[in-house]
Amino acid sequence: MCYDPDAAPPAFTPALWPLAEASALTLTSADGTEFAAFLARPEVATGAGVLILPDNRGLSGFYRQTAARLAEQGHPALVLDYYGRTAGADPENRPTEFGELPGLLPHLLALTPEGLDADIAAGLDRLRAAGPAEVVALGFCFGGRQAFRTAAPRFGLAGAVGYYGHPDTINGAPGPTQLAAGLTAPILAFWGGADEHIPRAAVDAFDAALTAAGGPHEFVTYPGAPHNFFELSAVEYSEAARDSWQRLLGFLAGRTASATPRRTI
Repeated sequence: MCYDPDAAPPAFTPALWPLAEASALTLTSADGTEFAAFLARPEVATGAGVLILPDNRGLSGFYRQTAARLAEQGHPALVLDYYGRTAGADPENRPTEFGELPGLLPHLLALTPEGLDADIAAGLDRLRAAGPAEVVALGFCFGGRQAFRTAAPRFGLAGAVGYYGHPDTINGAPGPTQLAAGLTAPILAFWGGADEHIPRAAVDAFDAALTAAGGPHEFVTYPGAPHNFFELSAVEYSEAARDSWQRLLGFLAGRTASATPRRTI
């Protein structure tokens, strides 16, 4: 588990634009599954759209707030929930035990790459309908792992950003390291140097695999930072969080260097 239910993202930059929309959505995947999402749009869109892929708890307040913070910087942002097939399309109507690993595990184990890809595709369609010419995936923990996967050409993304996404095999399932030869979009990855969940050797292997495949990437490791350092209450790691936020905004700006501001409707 990555973020507690009451976790919140840090705020480092003042809002540039008011929000035109911040609303819950229900999207439909290719197989007819309905699943929850959240869309935040700025009054004026000046940059790339961001598809936010949450940790293994799925859509929560942390990610709704993150979407709003990005929208305030001019980036339309949409968050997905993963559990429409097994837990329904209303994250607010799930039992308390869903937020703890024993209650979540059956739903997590039921996820498939095919189902995740279909939901990601539906989310991208809805986000692109909001107007951004380019879209970047941004994921945290489990979502960071998925964000790295979206660097494959079939998603048509301008880039992928992952915070502490495990890159190696899990329970025999290939990870981004094993898929590196097919990951062609630019990748920006943030790692905690004291992350007990992701060994340094796994990060180095992913780096080497992307380098061998010619995949453009930048890895940033923060010495002493834990797995979930990007969080408001983690004040002792605020400099790492601040630096990663600035790098994230710079990465997004690099995807839309020639963008013209667009008023959203």
